[in-house]
Amino acid sequence: MANVLGVQKGVQISVRRGRTDRRAQLRVCARKPKAVEPESTENDGKYIAAGAGGTLAAGVCAWSTFTLKTTGCGLPPGPGGALGALEGVSFLALLGVVGWSAYTKVKTGKGLPAGPYGLLGAAEGLSYLVLLAYIVVLGINYVQLGYIPGAVPDDNCFG
Repeated sequence: MANVLGVQKGVQISVRRGRTDRRAQLRVCARKPKAVEPESTENDGKYIAAGAGGTLAAGVCAWSTFTLKTTGCGLPPGPGGALGALEGVSFLALLGVVGWSAYTKVKTGKGLPAGPYGLLGAAEGLSYLVLLAYIVVLGINYVQLGYIPGAVPDDNCFG
């Protein structure tokens, strides 16, 4: 059947069938696999904080987007303006995650690393999703209501 005749920068295989002798050459090129480096743990704390904060911000922005679609206005100011402030800071954090992700994509060709527990990857994905939903809802509100609510209370919202 198959008989290995020699090894020189490849493998030669001799196949014998009956009285005829047919030889075929097969070259095998093997490369040494790259060593898999464990992910760096020096930034784990930063990635956990950024991932948890980005995920929380995406949740607040999703709530605000839902409220905007159902009422025509964002979240109410809340006691002492705390809820409105949380909404504003969350949108800034959401834009920060999207900006960081876009910068990393342009610079390295990859998005953000998943980070510990996948938090940073989740924050990145949710941020893009919520930003897209928010843009769609703003467009729908403009078409249906004729205005886009401002960042501070006015005559249309909480005025």
